[in-house]
Amino acid sequence: MAIINNKDFNKRRKSFFRNIVLFLAILGPGIVTGSVDNDAGGITTYSVAGALYGYNLLWTMIPALIVLIVVQEMNARMGIVSGKGLADLIRENAGVKITFFIFVGLLIADIGNTTTEFAGVAGSSQVFGVSKYISVPIAAALVWWLVVKGTYKLSERVFLIFSAFLLIYVVSALMGKPHWSEIGQAMIKPKIEFSMGYLTVVIGIIGTTIAPWMQFYMQSAVIEKGVKITEYKYTIADVIIGSIITVVVAFFIIVACASTLHENGIKIEEAKDAAMALKPIAGDLASATFAFGLFIASIFSATILPVATAFYVCEAFGFEAGIDKKWKEAPQFYWLFTFIIIIGAAIILIPNAPLITITLWSQVANGLLLPVVLICMILLVNNKDVMGTHVNNRFQNIFGWTTIVVLIGLSATLLISSFF
Repeated sequence: MAIINNKDFNKRRKSFFRNIVLFLAILGPGIVTGSVDNDAGGITTYSVAGALYGYNLLWTMIPALIVLIVVQEMNARMGIVSGKGLADLIRENAGVKITFFIFVGLLIADIGNTTTEFAGVAGSSQVFGVSKYISVPIAAALVWWLVVKGTYKLSERVFLIFSAFLLIYVVSALMGKPHWSEIGQAMIKPKIEFSMGYLTVVIGIIGTTIAPWMQFYMQSAVIEKGVKITEYKYTIADVIIGSIITVVVAFFIIVACASTLHENGIKIEEAKDAAMALKPIAGDLASATFAFGLFIASIFSATILPVATAFYVCEAFGFEAGIDKKWKEAPQFYWLFTFIIIIGAAIILIPNAPLITITLWSQVANGLLLPVVLICMILLVNNKDVMGTHVNNRFQNIFGWTTIVVLIGLSATLLISSFF
């Protein structure tokens, strides 16, 4: 009997280690896509939330986590089953004309978003006394080199390292000596206000969790990685872990600003302001840590956003795309990626560039395009010709459509509040 038990034990041990190896091999798309949520715009949103309302908005992290998991799961499943990117599927099912208008809008919005990321590079480097005329060109060159000269495996490893670096905000928050009893109270019994300012920040927090480009990148990433349907459960684990890490980082950014800036009545307008304001309150190290996190997040997103944009635009119009392809194999992909990088960095280098206007209108464009992309996505994931037996079940549809309706409502409210 002891021999049989040993054999069973050895089989289970081998199975366990095999599952671990498979999971580590598939790890990447979910964590990378989720982490890019915490870009310069996201960090600014969370910083402002903590500075203005203290711990009172920490409850929004729960619905943000649910939304992120629901949407990314559908994207990953669709990519694995169909073997096609979301842009490719939209073109096949909606036609070229509709596809053209959707993706021209997405391209314009993502150029604005990329510009915002380079603004984050400029702002964070200025905290360390480095001019934007030095930091931005160097960052742009490094981003270009990583994608054009690297491979998908190399790029993904760098992206995962960037994702891990974002956990530095946990350290920054702990340096602020937060009040954990107040944090627990805010999570369990939040003080919800119905003022325009409060609702606008809530919308910003939930809205920054999901952006149109994310849907295309996630689906293309699982395809380029070669994930199979038999490995679906590992991809779901990747999505869940990535979503949790993303929300944990956002949580501690709010905590860092709530326990320092809010308690001292300091108001900010952008993430760079938060890093500067932390210096006299929590010390040089806390300020440097916060600024370093912003720098890493900005470079990270300045890489992913142009890649995702070039990827789905080329997919939509039938051009070859992919980091693993050579320039000769996918010239349209690499030229478009290069164009977005150059434009985004160049705008930041213009003296007195209207960055607030650019950020506002890129958010407006995202808000207008997000409902269109999400509706296309959920219609496709329920199309048996595309998904076969892997269409959404009733629970997934109820949850999915509810998420989409809520996000559309939030986007509409954000657009209205942006104008008024």
